[in-house]
Amino acid sequence: MANLSLHFLLIFMSFHCIFITITHESVTSQNPNTTNFIKISCKTTRYPAICFQSLSAYSNTIQLNKQQLAHAALSVSLSKAKIASTYISKLTRMRNLKPRELQAVKDCSFTMNDSVYQLNRSIPELGQSGRLASRKDEFTWHVSNVQTWISAALTDENACLDMFNDPSMDGKIKGSIRARVFVASQVTSNALALVYQFAEGHS
Repeated sequence: MANLSLHFLLIFMSFHCIFITITHESVTSQNPNTTNFIKISCKTTRYPAICFQSLSAYSNTIQLNKQQLAHAALSVSLSKAKIASTYISKLTRMRNLKPRELQAVKDCSFTMNDSVYQLNRSIPELGQSGRLASRKDEFTWHVSNVQTWISAALTDENACLDMFNDPSMDGKIKGSIRARVFVASQVTSNALALVYQFAEGHS
């Protein structure tokens, strides 16, 4: 019995050591130059702390590439918008909402669906602009589309937030929606700033 307990203890210690090694490698594998590049780039955004926090995990992909930085920011924005959109869509099926609240939820769901659509098509368009960086007219066309679509997504998100400014609305519903949409609007604002930064680098 003692040998069996010792055997399991050794197995546990082995897995623990492996976990520490993997964790250590994942932390130390980040290039400090890339981390600094992300931090400096994020200073141009409206929410620099959130920008760095959300993008530092992509440092190995971003490296020192402004297009990859903008792409990662757009991916984060799309993810947060989808989370908010899915949550709000579920609320449209609630039966205990007041008519005014239900209409606001439905309108917000519509705008957030459009936000997801705008962000979703911005990502491949950004890729097109990167491949055509040597052709200024086509680069300008594609990156301009990206900027327009992200701006539209941000407008959608802000419109949704405005729909829940009424103090008479249910505090819990309003708070849960605004919390998710506000996070989406912050990272979308950051993504737009980083796309502009990428475009300026090719102007």
